[in-house]
Amino acid sequence: MTIRLVLAGCGNMGYAMLSGWINAGKLAAAEAFVVEPNADLRKRAETLGCRTAAEAAGIPVDAVPQLAVIAVKPQVIREVIKAYTRFGDGRTTFVSIAAGTPVATLEAVLGNQAPIIRCMPNTPAAIGKGIMVLFSNKLVSDETKRVVADLLSASGRVTTINEESLMDAVTAVSGSGPAYIFHFIEALTAAAQKAGLPAETARLLAMQTVYGAASLAAESKEEPGTLRQQVTSPNGTTAAALAVLMGEDRLTNLVTEAVEAARLRSIELGK
Repeated sequence: MTIRLVLAGCGNMGYAMLSGWINAGKLAAAEAFVVEPNADLRKRAETLGCRTAAEAAGIPVDAVPQLAVIAVKPQVIREVIKAYTRFGDGRTTFVSIAAGTPVATLEAVLGNQAPIIRCMPNTPAAIGKGIMVLFSNKLVSDETKRVVADLLSASGRVTTINEESLMDAVTAVSGSGPAYIFHFIEALTAAAQKAGLPAETARLLAMQTVYGAASLAAESKEEPGTLRQQVTSPNGTTAAALAVLMGEDRLTNLVTEAVEAARLRSIELGK
């Protein structure tokens, strides 16, 4: 079968995306070729039914993939993509998920004919609940944009931005954001235990409350602020807690400061 997609890197995110595409019927396993130097990670891809190689030189010489997905760490992407310059003639669209790596960095190696899409996913993509934000250079056709969006939809929601400079803010909000939520669950669990609840009960209450509230916000037609007001009775327990969190915009200011720190770090990594 013709190689439709080459995946460079089959670590946690690369494997999660690949398995999601195959399980959702977006991609046949035989259409994918995975390049992964780690033998154990390579074996995972083989278990899915994909052809693999330890390095890019192992890709069949006559292959002209529609997509080349680069799922490696930003620290090594510049070296990794050098092995894929033979696909830079315009027939293959590159999709990079490396954080903080501008399109210009890839263009400098792949040449000025390569269509390139920069994608910022987040870890919930591993269970099909992620958010993927895309930025495309001018060489990516509308049809290819639709194909890539459909493929990535197996991992969650897909949206686009038209200014690449906004990708640093995307990274700070949705790329790093799951860690903020995980820490909030940790903090709520610790507060529950301090209030006297057993550790396992505290953990369950904290995790399920965050999950349930996020699900309700996603499925409701109401704005989050309206949902908050619906839970808050005047002079009640929720109002007492929100007076602490919202007083002098404490939580909003703290989260804003955190997002800005992540955004500035994303800019630094892209230099």
